[in-house]
Amino acid sequence: MRIQQLEYLEKIAETGSLNEAAKQLFITQPSLTQAIKDLENEYSIQLFIRSKSGMTLTAEGREFMNYTKGVLDQVNLLNTKFRQDTPRKQSFSVSAQHYAFVVHAFVELVKQFKEIDYDLALRETLTQNTLEDVQTLKSEVGVIYLNQFNEKVLRRLFEERELAFTPLFEAKPHVFVGRDNPLSALQRLTLDDLVDYPYLSYEQGATNSYYFSEEILSTMQHRKQITISDRATIFNLMIGLDGYTISSGIISSELNDEKIIAIPLEVDDAMIIGYLTHKRMTLSSVAHEYLRLLKQHIRNYGFEVS
Repeated sequence: MRIQQLEYLEKIAETGSLNEAAKQLFITQPSLTQAIKDLENEYSIQLFIRSKSGMTLTAEGREFMNYTKGVLDQVNLLNTKFRQDTPRKQSFSVSAQHYAFVVHAFVELVKQFKEIDYDLALRETLTQNTLEDVQTLKSEVGVIYLNQFNEKVLRRLFEERELAFTPLFEAKPHVFVGRDNPLSALQRLTLDDLVDYPYLSYEQGATNSYYFSEEILSTMQHRKQITISDRATIFNLMIGLDGYTISSGIISSELNDEKIIAIPLEVDDAMIIGYLTHKRMTLSSVAHEYLRLLKQHIRNYGFEVS
């Protein structure tokens, strides 16, 4: 076993593609393939399942990577202390539904690495992709929500994918609207108040199941509805069209300025927002620091972190 082989393994698991990993590592694909084959032969295990859709870690491969991450972290510490010219980059990735507090914590994490090389990723993505990213180790952490409607279905998927869900906080549903929306004059809102306004929701791709919706009350019918794919667009439509969406109530004014406000919605429901990790993996020190920053940011908005 060579340290270089472990770095190759990590990059393939991250990208899910031999071709893309080879490009990022600046080596040929045959060389990369042979390095992984040698590693598999040495330990008599199969690390990846190879298919047309890419490279997926086997159960043994995930367990193997759990140990190799520790080895690479130790190598990083050695390089940092004794070889200042070639430190290993700090690496971390998080996948999440569209939450401003996830981005805010990521920004705070990156600020800590001013003098350090890093390779980080933040994926605001579909609910299905969030689960898949953590399952395939493309991301160490995934952030999603559960409620009384989707919990049974999603927990079954967590179990099938060997994912652990850790609650962060419970939030009562809030309506997000532009500050100039007529609804902004109200202290609380009912569903009847929303009838004449465009409802904004995030698309969920081919798996557009109600259970994967990022908004509660996903089975409700709306007179006016717009489906969007990114958080910047949803905020623009809140301001430009007096649209609204339903979420946790946490708005990061530092990232989204003061044009969006959150108003409590009077419904008998709650969102349990938490994070996903893979049961077979041990979180890196960077992942632990990200979760610390995430919890701190949530507390700053008055939410009690579990």
